[in-house]
Amino acid sequence: MIEISVRKPLYSAGDELKLDVTINLEPGQIMALYGPSGVGKTSLLRMISGLMRPESGRICINGKVWFDSSTKQNLKPQERNAGFVFQDFALFPNLTVEGNLMYGLPKNSSRQMVYDLLERFELQKLKDRKPELLSGGQKQRVALARTLVQQPELLLLDEPLSALDPSMRRSLQDYIRQINSEQQCTIILVSHDISEIFRTAHKVLVLDNGKADRYGAPHDVFARKQISGKFRFTGEILGIRKEDVIYVAEVLIGTDIIKVVLDPSEITNLSVGDKVMVASKAFNPIIQKLS
Repeated sequence: MIEISVRKPLYSAGDELKLDVTINLEPGQIMALYGPSGVGKTSLLRMISGLMRPESGRICINGKVWFDSSTKQNLKPQERNAGFVFQDFALFPNLTVEGNLMYGLPKNSSRQMVYDLLERFELQKLKDRKPELLSGGQKQRVALARTLVQQPELLLLDEPLSALDPSMRRSLQDYIRQINSEQQCTIILVSHDISEIFRTAHKVLVLDNGKADRYGAPHDVFARKQISGKFRFTGEILGIRKEDVIYVAEVLIGTDIIKVVLDPSEITNLSVGDKVMVASKAFNPIIQKLS
C-alpha cells in the first residue's frame, strides 16, 4: 500500500498555501495529479521523493517508512527507491544521451536495458549527442528513459510528456501503461491534459488550494454524469460550424480528427478548446464536456 499524508505551508508570490494531502493508493497503480498551477502538485512530488521535507505527516511505501514526523524518521532521497522526472529534465550536460542513461543503470544490471530504451524512445540516432544539441522534446524523452533505467519502485513524473508531439506523446503514454503492467511499478504523474489522464491513469487526485478536491477513477472525477455506450474516447474540440439546421463539431482524439453531428441544444456549453468525452448512445455519437 502507498500511504502518503503530508502537511506543509508553501509560499508563492507572497501568498501562503497550506498543503494538506492524504493519499492511499494500491501498489502498481497509476495516479494522476490534476489542478491549476500553484496548488502544490510539484511540491507534493518533491516531498515524496525526499527533496522537500513536510512539516508533518507520514510517507510509507509498500510497508517501508520513508518519512514520519512523529518518530523523526526521514530517509534521504538516495535511500528512497523513487525515480523522478523533473520539468527541467536535470540531464548531465557533460554526458551524451547514452552516457546519461548508463549513469542511471544500477550496478550489475545488463546494458541491454539502455539499448532497449534508446530504441523505444527513438533515441538511437541521438545517442552520441550531448543535451545542448537536443530539442526540448528530445531532452524530455532522455530524462524519462534515464529514470526508467533505474527500475524504481515508485515513479514520479512531473508533466513528463508536455513537450512532445501528439504521435510521440501517444506512443509514450502507451509505454507508461506497459511499464506499469509489466513491472508493477506504481506511478504518480502530474498532468494538465485530461485526455492523457483518461489514457494512462487508474486514479486521479484533483488538488485545489493545497487540498484534495476530488479523487477516484478519471471518468467518475471528470464526467458530470454517467454515460453508457459501446465506446468512450476523450478529445479536444477544434472547431464547431453550422450546416443547415445542425452543427458539426471537429474533435481531436489522439492524432485523428472525427466529426460529430450536434443539435442546437448540445452546443450551448461547448466551445473550441473544450476537453470532451465522445461516446455512443443508441448507435449515435454524443459529446459530453469534461469539467
